[in-house]
This record gives sequence, C-alpha cells and structure tokens, in this order.
Amino acid sequence: MASATLQGYLDCSATTPLAPEVASAMAAVQASAWANPSSLHGPGLAAAETLERSRQRLAEALGCSGQLCFTSGGTESIHLALLGAAAHLWDGTGSAPRCLISAVEHPATTAAAERLGDLGWQISRVPVNREGLLELDQLETLLKPPTRLVSLIWGQSEVGSLMPLAAIAQRCQQAGVLLHVDAVQVLGQLPFDFDALGVDLMSLAAHKLRGPRGIGLLLARAGVPLKPLFGGGGQEGGWRSGTEPVALAAGFAEAVERRLALLEAAPRAMAGLRDGLLTSLLEQPGLALVGPDPRRSPSDRLPHHISLLVSGQDGRPLPGRALVKQLSKEGYAISSGSACQSHGDGRSPVLSAMGYDPLTAASGIRITLGDWHRPDDLLALPEVLSRAIRVSRPELR
Repeated sequence: MASATLQGYLDCSATTPLAPEVASAMAAVQASAWANPSSLHGPGLAAAETLERSRQRLAEALGCSGQLCFTSGGTESIHLALLGAAAHLWDGTGSAPRCLISAVEHPATTAAAERLGDLGWQISRVPVNREGLLELDQLETLLKPPTRLVSLIWGQSEVGSLMPLAAIAQRCQQAGVLLHVDAVQVLGQLPFDFDALGVDLMSLAAHKLRGPRGIGLLLARAGVPLKPLFGGGGQEGGWRSGTEPVALAAGFAEAVERRLALLEAAPRAMAGLRDGLLTSLLEQPGLALVGPDPRRSPSDRLPHHISLLVSGQDGRPLPGRALVKQLSKEGYAISSGSACQSHGDGRSPVLSAMGYDPLTAASGIRITLGDWHRPDDLLALPEVLSRAIRVSRPELR
C-alpha cells in the first residue's frame, strides 16, 4: 500500500499536519515558559504572561471582546457550551425547555444534546434541504417557546454546506434564544469577526488549520454565564479547571495568525484550486456533486471542500469506503464522508438527513484541500479516481 505524501493528503476536514512555523513557536515556548502558569514564582509568572499573550492574540485575530476559554478541543468546547449554558437556563423545575440542533450536526453536538435530554430538556432537530442547508422557515417556527437554546454547525464537514449564519443569528436574537455555533470547520477557511456575528457562544479547534491537536477554544459573548463541566483549580475564569497547556495555546495563536495572513494575501486561492479540481472530477463518469454547487453559489460552501456521490458503470451506487481504500493504495488520502459520522454499513446520517436513500447515502466521498496544495499536485487525481471506480463493485444488500 502506498503511503500518502503531503501532496496526496486530501483529508483536511479530518485533521491537518502541523505547520513548521507553528512547531517552531511551540518549541520556543516550551523551552522558555514551561512552568505552571498558576505558580507565583518567576517561571510560573513567565508562563502566565505567555498564556495571556496567546489569548490576546487570538482575541484580536477572531474579533472577540468577550471571554476566551481554552479547552482540549472542539468536542469539549461544544459540551461546555451546551451543558454549561443549559445549567443557567433551567433549574430543572417547571416545564421542560427545548434545545434545537440541526439534522446534520457533528456527533459531539448530538452527544451533548442527548445529555441535555437525559436532564429533562426537549431536543428537536431542524431539517435541512437537499444541499444540506438549514431550512430557515422551520427554524423560525421552532424558535417559539419553549425553545431556550440553539446549537448549529456553521460549516458542515461532510458535504461542505455553509449555514446562513447571519440570518440564523438574527432570528435567534429576535426570539431571545441563546445561540451556540460549531465553527470548527470554518476557522481558517473564512475570516470572521466574532463580535459582529451576533452569536453567543462559538466552538473552535486548532488542528483543522495546521495547529496542534489537543487544544480548542470556546468564545463567549460578554455576560454569557456558564457552569463548568468539572471542578478543580478554577482556571480559565472558573470555566475550565486544569493546568493550561501554554505551548499549545501559543501554537493555536500562531496557526490562526498564519492562516489569516494567507487568506488576506490570496482570499480566493483555495476556492480557485478547489473549483479547478471539481471541474476535472465531474468530467469523469460516475461522479456527482453533493452539497451546494460552488460554481452557482460560492458563499454556500466551504472553499476547500468537495463531496461526491459515486456510482459504477451500471449506475448503481458504489461504497465510498471501498474507494477510500483503493485510493490509499495509489497514495491519496481522502475520506468516505465523515469518519466521525457513519453507521457500520457506511451509510451517512448526514446524507440520509438530506433525503438520500440508504445505498446512495453509503456512496459519498470527501476531498478537502490544504494550503500547501498546488495545481500540479492534483492533476492525476481524476484519472486515479476514475480507475478506482472501474475496479470497484457495488455492495449487494
């Protein structure tokens, strides 16, 4: 089996390799600010200063004047947002409130919502259309009482859809409902200003934009109360106890600043590269785009993202997982939809929620680009994928 090189790695919605600049920044901090930032001696104070400088860098880059809480990643941020906010929205007496999530959430949000259900909350899912975009009229209807909390994904990792966040935030504000946004896939793909978005809470992770794994952020609008998930030393403003990872925080800040600088220098570079590859792929038989078409509505799709449905020469859907394995033999790393969100038979809950039948819902593949990719890196992929389709066979059920 061929090992995918960096040029052949096309699964950046799953994770990305650490950028050399980020690794260097982390190594420097680890050497100079390795102490516990809660300690009052010199080394501890140096670590505390470095941590707060990283926090300020991130606040400025992301446009957040509220609180920034470091976590272990997107999953913890999402749980802290939902469970922490819910504890202040309802004390468990009286009529049960409602929490809304979309039909295409990341499993972390689904799991956190299920925890709320165990605590007595009502949980409702807002449907999406055939392109994976939220049905705004359905959201507006569901925002009526007893809804108190909404948690929605901004950039859908499997089909690339970008939810209409401005319209969603406006509706939640008008209804007086707290809004949490999972922006893990959007960070590094689009510049944004947290304060201007009109959302209350936002979850982020470093490893999707060539930052370190093991660190995430929860951004909170000023005045939003949260109950911590666990007790201890009361770090992170009392929201998240535990000794802070100073080097990881510095790496997160470096990764965000690096990526935003690239976006500012060439805002359409990633989308242009993606569109060229997409055109070549759709010329191959058996491949069909799923999710928003960026050639028709570029603002509805993540700029680095391609998702496809695959069928064989007889028109029957082919299993996406088989194609992932076949391309791995050719030195390419792609994914079958989302590795985090599929049933044992490969059927995607996201594609099912979008209205696809079970066989088609198992035929999705995802290609996501990194900022190191160049056109020459992608030239052979359409033919390699076409060859993989020719040797694959549909599953019999």
